[in-house]
Amino acid sequence: MIRYALTCANDHGFESWFQSAEAFDRLAASGHLACAVCGSTEVGKTLMAPAVRPARGVDAPEGERPLSVPQTPVEKAIAALRRQIEENSDYVGLNFAAEARAMHEGDIPERSIFGEARADDAKRLIEDGIPVAPLPFRPARKAN
Repeated sequence: MIRYALTCANDHGFESWFQSAEAFDRLAASGHLACAVCGSTEVGKTLMAPAVRPARGVDAPEGERPLSVPQTPVEKAIAALRRQIEENSDYVGLNFAAEARAMHEGDIPERSIFGEARADDAKRLIEDGIPVAPLPFRPARKAN
């Protein structure tokens, strides 16, 4: 895998991973690459320094923050949305579709929930008039 720093014709910068340099070239030539910000298919590589990790215990240089810290206005807005949802809703995990349907049908009391649903389950909820919306982040899961 190889990571490239990319830019579009509208000067939006973003990064993406590719299987190989040849894979990037094939995708770019066929118009299958698009800007993550505006959707432009005029995407090219930009100059990128190799990512070298400092030795353990060495502080990061001034101005560099870990990836877990939101840096752009969009990242900050998504982080704020996540906090709002997690603080004011119940996480129901993979039971989201069943919980949403039960609330809609009046079988259980209504409350704010969020969770995970397969695409076909979410589609059925929408087709049945049950209000649901995708979130711009994945739920945090406990890792072993």
